[in-house]
Amino acid sequence: MSRAEQPSRRTVLAAAVAAAVAGSAGPAVAATVPTDAAEGAPARLVDNRAWTTYREWRGGAAEGTRAVAGVRPGLVIGTAAGTSDYTDPHTGTTAAWEYGTWTSPVHQLTVPATEVIASWNARTPAGTWLQVELQGTYSDGTDTPWYVMGRWASGDQDIRRTSVDDQTDGKSTIWTDTFAIDDSASGLRLVSYRLRLTLYRKPGTELTPKVWRLGAMGSDIPDRFTVPASTPGLAKELIVPRYSQEIHAGQYPQYDNGGEAWCSPTSSQMIIEYWGGRLTSEQLAWVDPSYTDPQVCHAARSTYDYQYAGCGNWPFNAAYAATFKGLQGVVTRLGSLTDLETLIAAGIPAITSQSFLKTELTGAGYGTSGHLMTVIGFTADGDVIANDPASPGDEAVRRVYKRSEWENIWLRTKRYNASGKIVSGTGGVCYLYFPAHPTPRQRKALEAVGVC
Repeated sequence: MSRAEQPSRRTVLAAAVAAAVAGSAGPAVAATVPTDAAEGAPARLVDNRAWTTYREWRGGAAEGTRAVAGVRPGLVIGTAAGTSDYTDPHTGTTAAWEYGTWTSPVHQLTVPATEVIASWNARTPAGTWLQVELQGTYSDGTDTPWYVMGRWASGDQDIRRTSVDDQTDGKSTIWTDTFAIDDSASGLRLVSYRLRLTLYRKPGTELTPKVWRLGAMGSDIPDRFTVPASTPGLAKELIVPRYSQEIHAGQYPQYDNGGEAWCSPTSSQMIIEYWGGRLTSEQLAWVDPSYTDPQVCHAARSTYDYQYAGCGNWPFNAAYAATFKGLQGVVTRLGSLTDLETLIAAGIPAITSQSFLKTELTGAGYGTSGHLMTVIGFTADGDVIANDPASPGDEAVRRVYKRSEWENIWLRTKRYNASGKIVSGTGGVCYLYFPAHPTPRQRKALEAVGVC
């Protein structure tokens, strides 16, 4: 997403919520934070569920798909369930595709949710693509329609990777990559959901996508303008490659106006390479050879959402990371910098989403309506060490930001923009990329922050 102060899907969402609150009988009241009676500590406000094992893939309802075992179990097309036409809204091309579907069991959310974000990890060879949908049940007993959460392929030769706009039932809306209750102050929540995966291939072929991970994160983060800083608990820095988005300004403007808006794919590429992911010369052959860090250009093209017209689609970035051998990626929310310390201690960096005025983050030198950066460690004083792609060059990417400022701009859900208008904050959103087979220490850290 761009550093510019401009409307975004989350700004629009915040405006809708603010309007709903303004029209209510009284002031908005932050949701009560539930507590664990046994521990007396605040309960998590996030629910993560993923299907990854052979047994889990076998447990869904399959039509034309089958589960495959192995080192990394997954789902593929078996004998196709049928053929359907798809007209790509971004090219106007209509083509026939064989397909198979898989529908998950119903998942009861441990946190009745105001927002849900799906994510998936897959391989889509040329001639294949996939669609992810969500259908849920509200706390009033009614059901949502089947919402499209994304139409995705790792390449762009067959279809244009896309979110789907104008999906609503008057109670909830899909904002690019996020299911959101329209009026959270009403008390309405999503209490359960199921996911439907549709795999497509060119007719008459044996091609198939393979999906290793499918899941979603549901959350109910209370409205808050400020969040108190957590107590520092770790001094450690991971050695993560440093890439600047700014050196790509003007390059390939067809992908979200060039590098100025490439904070998300630039951050993704940093962590992918931290884990050893590398692009081949063949994959990079399309990039102008005079460009520095051509892999960042490739990441931008590979995460670009043709409907959103940007590279900041959260699940598309996680899916891109998982195209590299041995990696998986998820979108989640964390509760504090203590969670990030837990991950860093296990060697897992994170990509965080935040928005702020220039005056709210000392040393940044800019304001943003939505920006991604990579957290790579903490100083002895507990301040955040970040690889910030909004830097003039690769050598300037490493930054240190004050803990209290950084934690607040990341975790809050409401803020005032430069015009004094109430807009949204991301409420702790982050991408986590980690090995397909984590070490025991890594697995323990992921489980500690609610990801498995």
